[in-house]
Amino acid sequence: MLVLFFYIGDVMYTIKCEKIREIAPMVMLKEVPHTPDFFAGFFNYRGMIVPVIDLCQLIQGCPCRMRLSTRIILVDYPVKDTSHLLGLMAERVTETVRKPEDAFVSPGIRSSDAPYMGGIVMEQQKMIQYIDLDRLPDCINFLPGVKD
Repeated sequence: MLVLFFYIGDVMYTIKCEKIREIAPMVMLKEVPHTPDFFAGFFNYRGMIVPVIDLCQLIQGCPCRMRLSTRIILVDYPVKDTSHLLGLMAERVTETVRKPEDAFVSPGIRSSDAPYMGGIVMEQQKMIQYIDLDRLPDCINFLPGVKD
């Protein structure tokens, strides 16, 4: 399986590449008042208005730092029987790697506040946590363009 490595703050995470449509450079986002802190805004992607989630804000409670390697990972986000395009903002989005499915091991504990945190894989002496896109918080479903 092909996975993408990226950072949230100083911690490395990974997601499966199978749902990634494209990795886009950081662009100016249209902010929307009265939305959760993790909602970074909208951007125009080839004529489609796409909501963007700031993964740093969602997971660590502080916004992504604007670096040259900060990117918007465009993914097909499952909603009921269909999927919608969703942007995930992350830092240092730089590397894809092949890993066997059995390389991901369960940490043995699950948080109800972070159900999207999956197994852990080792890469050069580092433990890297997998983010399961199918288990992102239900609160994302409220976003315009994502809600069914």
